[in-house]
Amino acid sequence: TSLKICSAYFSLQVVQCLQAKKKKKLKAQGRRSKKLAKNFLKAPDNRNNLCLWKLYAYLEWLLGNTDDARKVFDTALCTAGTGGLNSAQLCSLSLLYAQLEVELLESIEGAVMSRAVHILTKLTESGPYVPYSGQVLPVNILKARKTYEHALQDYLSKTPVFDQDQVNDTDQLVNLVGCYALFQYLTVGIDAAILVYTQASEKLEASGSQKCENTGENFCILNFPSALEAVTLLHTNLLRFHMKISVYPLNPLREALTEALKRYPSNQSLWRSYIHIQRKSHSASKARRFFDSVTRSTNSLEPWLFAIQAEQMRKKLTEKVQRADVGEIHCTIPETGLTNRIVALFEHAVQSENGTHCPLLWRMYLNFMV
Repeated sequence: TSLKICSAYFSLQVVQCLQAKKKKKLKAQGRRSKKLAKNFLKAPDNRNNLCLWKLYAYLEWLLGNTDDARKVFDTALCTAGTGGLNSAQLCSLSLLYAQLEVELLESIEGAVMSRAVHILTKLTESGPYVPYSGQVLPVNILKARKTYEHALQDYLSKTPVFDQDQVNDTDQLVNLVGCYALFQYLTVGIDAAILVYTQASEKLEASGSQKCENTGENFCILNFPSALEAVTLLHTNLLRFHMKISVYPLNPLREALTEALKRYPSNQSLWRSYIHIQRKSHSASKARRFFDSVTRSTNSLEPWLFAIQAEQMRKKLTEKVQRADVGEIHCTIPETGLTNRIVALFEHAVQSENGTHCPLLWRMYLNFMV
């Protein structure tokens, strides 16, 4: 566990360098992180640790070494055995590899012959992994679809068992749903992928409710909602990606995000997606009403922080337009109005139970006032 935490920490350092666009620091941090990962994997006890292999491959990918990352992924899959869909670690590794490959696609056209489909197809086969050779046989795709379908039905039809193994079962279900939905997206289309997410979400909701009724305990809060949240995040991320490479209406993603955020108001990834799509909207009133409703119904601080960030982004955009050298500009939202709104949000946020003790919120407030 300490090795995983160490590797994850160094991967995070690389991500922060990428976000800050610090090329020199990124290069140095990349060398340190890769050296650490290699030293971990040289230890005899870690050579078959798929979690470490996955982190090392992801690190190479983040550093822009796509070919090297593919070699690491392929090596890990070749040495991982033939567990297939029954192996949680193998499913997790294959899902990340396929997701990264999908992000390189510029269009869904021809994706059925892509490396991602090869990865997800080989996962369903009982034999050893074979690296991508440039094509995927249609008969293998048909077999893989049947295997995914049966595996998902088996998991969804399981009777809940109240023990520690269920934690592993729910993690495995999330990985299986992610792989199957991505496979359907690449080989059939977005509607087929959404159907997989819908089936899994409905079953998880029903199982979670049943468990609470049967046990009279809060054990279900630890497992089913976390799996449901993970499936929801996969669903919204796929919708966002599809909108980026295809013509697709915004409403399905907006509805999915609003429903998810009502249930998981502390999920930062969902909030980032929400304010990202709201930037495309010319009307701020709907988003403001939504933020207001969520902050009233939860003690989580995230809704306040992202409401403030959304208004600050809107203020920055307004100032940019006002300062543009294109003659007279008629601004629909006066800058002073936005400033007052942001100050009011800060005031309400720092008066909340969690906000009063949040150093980040106070620093943001001080910085804004300066």
